[in-house]
Amino acid sequence: MRIAAGLIFAGAVSVCASSVVWSQAAPRTVGAAPQAATAAAPAAAAPQPASVAAAATPACANPDALGVARVVQIDTTGGPGFGFEHFKQLDFLRDKEVVLTFDDGPWPVNTPSVLKTLAEQCTKAIFFPIGKHATYYPEILKQVAAAGHSIGSHTWSHANLNNKKLNEQQRKDEIEKGFSAVKWALGASPSPFFRFPALQHPPEMVTYLGTRDVASFSCDLDSFDFKARNGQQIIDTVMKKLDKLGKGIILMHDFQKHTAEALPELLRKLKAGGYKVVQMKAKAPVQTMAQYDEELLKNVALPTVSSRPISSVVQTISE
Repeated sequence: MRIAAGLIFAGAVSVCASSVVWSQAAPRTVGAAPQAATAAAPAAAAPQPASVAAAATPACANPDALGVARVVQIDTTGGPGFGFEHFKQLDFLRDKEVVLTFDDGPWPVNTPSVLKTLAEQCTKAIFFPIGKHATYYPEILKQVAAAGHSIGSHTWSHANLNNKKLNEQQRKDEIEKGFSAVKWALGASPSPFFRFPALQHPPEMVTYLGTRDVASFSCDLDSFDFKARNGQQIIDTVMKKLDKLGKGIILMHDFQKHTAEALPELLRKLKAGGYKVVQMKAKAPVQTMAQYDEELLKNVALPTVSSRPISSVVQTISE
């Protein structure tokens, strides 16, 4: 169940959108590199998180691509909230602008399929991986980062943080261990972007994220792809809601097979409908806590990859 829309952002400082969201790029022309306008960063800028650091992007090969119309940089100081379903303070999207977001990955087949579609349309999204999934499939999550998408976190185990059976420390553990797991999988800190499972926002945990300078993400429209019988139902749900709202942060799941199937046609419909994608990047990476980084390495059975050369691992003994 969802809590009522309009939850007050507990502990937040009243700020204007311009002090939190900075536009980094003018709308690109079709065929131009999606990130070309952001290539020259100020010399004193904070280091980019792994989830947004990428090499120069080649020119888009698709002349009809959806692309990226605008890139915005997010200052997460104090833990701003995004998504009008719960956080109504920062209305930074212009008419016909959307933000694509995906939860619950990384996952075999489905996440790579989503990445392929996004690449074909030369567009970008935010991914909110589950910590456990990140430790299962670190190479897939690295592919998300290498493609230039922003990566946040979605807790360690997808626990509902509104569950009264969890005490405050257990809720904090879910948040912190999730970020540490994503950091381990990427080999670098992700963005300080967090989405609560089931969009359940305990006010005290929203306040806690504020003390950690982590932005909370809700959404403007939910695709309900986890309930969909097929890809067409997802497309119909998103477009109907979007045409009513005119803009918004779209919630989807790269964990879901039907979402991967629906995405190519959905992005084409967004383009045909005159919608434009906004890419959200963090001003600085999240600062994980050493105790959780160390606990993850000691107590979790993580997959390992040998760094030995092939000649020392595989030897021909008979032909």
